[in-house]
Amino acid sequence: MAKAIMVQGTMSNAGKSLLVAGLCRIFKQDGYRVAPFKSQNMALNSFITKEGLEMGRAQVVQAEAAGIEPSVLMNPILLKPTNDTSSQVIINGEVASNMSATEYYRRKREIVPEIEKAYEALAKDYDIIVIEGAGSPAEINLQENDIVNMFMARLAKAPVLLAGDIDRGGVFASIVGTMVLFSDDDRARVKGTLINKFRGDRKILQPGLDMLEEKINVPTVGVIPYLDVDIDDEDSLTERFSRKDSVGLIDIAVIRVPRISNFTDFNVLEYAPGVTLRYVGAVGELGNPDMIILPGTKNTMEDLLWMRQSGLEAAVLKHASAGKAVFGVCGGFQMMGKVLSDPHGVEAGGSISGMGLLPAETIFEEEKTRTQAKGKFTNQVRGIFSDLSGVELEGYEIHMGQTELIADAENTQEVGLLTHITELSGKACDKVVGMCCGNIYGSYIHGIFDKEDVAKTIVSALYRSKGLDESEVSSLNVAAYKEMQYDKLAEQMRANMDMNAIYRILEEGI
Repeated sequence: MAKAIMVQGTMSNAGKSLLVAGLCRIFKQDGYRVAPFKSQNMALNSFITKEGLEMGRAQVVQAEAAGIEPSVLMNPILLKPTNDTSSQVIINGEVASNMSATEYYRRKREIVPEIEKAYEALAKDYDIIVIEGAGSPAEINLQENDIVNMFMARLAKAPVLLAGDIDRGGVFASIVGTMVLFSDDDRARVKGTLINKFRGDRKILQPGLDMLEEKINVPTVGVIPYLDVDIDDEDSLTERFSRKDSVGLIDIAVIRVPRISNFTDFNVLEYAPGVTLRYVGAVGELGNPDMIILPGTKNTMEDLLWMRQSGLEAAVLKHASAGKAVFGVCGGFQMMGKVLSDPHGVEAGGSISGMGLLPAETIFEEEKTRTQAKGKFTNQVRGIFSDLSGVELEGYEIHMGQTELIADAENTQEVGLLTHITELSGKACDKVVGMCCGNIYGSYIHGIFDKEDVAKTIVSALYRSKGLDESEVSSLNVAAYKEMQYDKLAEQMRANMDMNAIYRILEEGI
């Protein structure tokens, strides 16, 4: 069985996911077979494995850093919030049911055998498992039914590294307070602390580190600087949403709906020279972008109503009527049609009018579509992005509805089919998905922009539309770029952690 080490944090967004990814990369570089594990993840950013199973993207990133294929064994429980009090519960990659927070809290212990089986199966195949906790392990009202923090440390016999976020302030108090709220047994499992997101001179910090070690009798094994790496973020705490960069030559606006999912679909567009990608949550923030993206969402109907009430729908329609590009992905694609119907109560129930940008109808179904997809853009792609015709693509589908062309719609003759899928989860197929009409484009494929020439073609077209020189726009190999970033992450973490101490902690265990 694998040896295990666990990263817990004093709060949400302490940087646990990134630290686990960095440790996975370091252990891989040092010749070990390493895998990540998080028993329960709450996130709207998810991924479909080659088996057609759904898992959190944070563990996908960590698997990539470890150089291995993502598996639902790494994330057996995924919670996808549908509103403020309920979540879709996904167990071993498949939808179990929708549950209120109260019901899930009551039934958490029923899920423990699935967590145990997943961890044991993973641990048989690897030398090291790097486990990630969730939120804070010192939430004393939740400790009785914990299945993700000290519960996992006990199950895996894993020593714990406790990480605190110094950038937010109060890092020493948060670490000491967390230790105080642990039981004696759990306190003994903490073998090292990590000060994360540090900016400044470590010499000035050192007296505080000395006092911290005296108070909790645990060594500080790393002071990690604010890392200069470009790695996919986990969910709504991402800093991408609040970034206020000056607008570049090309301005792309993503509508930040309340239940936005899989926003990592658009990261590749940020890499292109001269491109600014902004997340917009209010009409006053929209400005006059060159392209608007309607992203995926966990609740299409409610987020469309939010857009309608906030005035953003009217702003998008005005943008489209001016002949400017709008691209919808998954839930964003569903919003663009004329009608959305939910006969089974999958989302809000009933029917509502869509934005009317495409002559299409979406009917929500009880069964979720989960599949990886490969193919190419059809020769029917029109408008500003017509050069996408024939360009290869790959990604994955995660959705609860099907979208079909309304045959008797007035402008049906103007509509082209967007993508021709030739392979689904490794099996040959012949399927056409997505639509385009003028400069309006919609698809169910998450990751549609990631294939090398897709983002280049889109950005080049936007350059041309503004009379700019597109010669500096080049293809980006996303996989190679990610590898470079994982290596950079490992290099920066090695330089600021005591890896000898971490290996001793790993070897000695509990």
